[in-house]
Amino acid sequence: MSLALAWTAWQACRSDPNSPERLVVELRLSQYSALLLLLVVGVYVGLNIAYENINGTSFDIAIAVGFFVIVSSVITWEPASALTTLSLAWVGHSFVDLAHIINLLPADIAPAWYPRVCAIYDVCVAAICYLPVLRRQ
Repeated sequence: MSLALAWTAWQACRSDPNSPERLVVELRLSQYSALLLLLVVGVYVGLNIAYENINGTSFDIAIAVGFFVIVSSVITWEPASALTTLSLAWVGHSFVDLAHIINLLPADIAPAWYPRVCAIYDVCVAAICYLPVLRRQ
């Protein structure tokens, strides 16, 4: 899915900023990114449900619901605003991953490597989403 996201961002960057094709590609990119964010957040929901007896899991699920709200609203926006918001949401999710690393959120729900890799992944996807917006300006 990430490769498809990067490929779509590359197509958006190389198309004419004023063409309707670019708008369509950016719309697809925002929809793919929203779906991917939904899946990534869903992993944490599943992990928290599996380890519901650990303190702090309900707060982690509440944060996930916030991401669900963002994703469900952003898919109806115009692509530049949607991609900017999704980039910020991906960066926000990397902070959630960091909170798992430093034990502000439950760290025992996943292997120790998972939040670290996920935080790096989140920042990379945020950059992929924002690249077409930068190229438009």
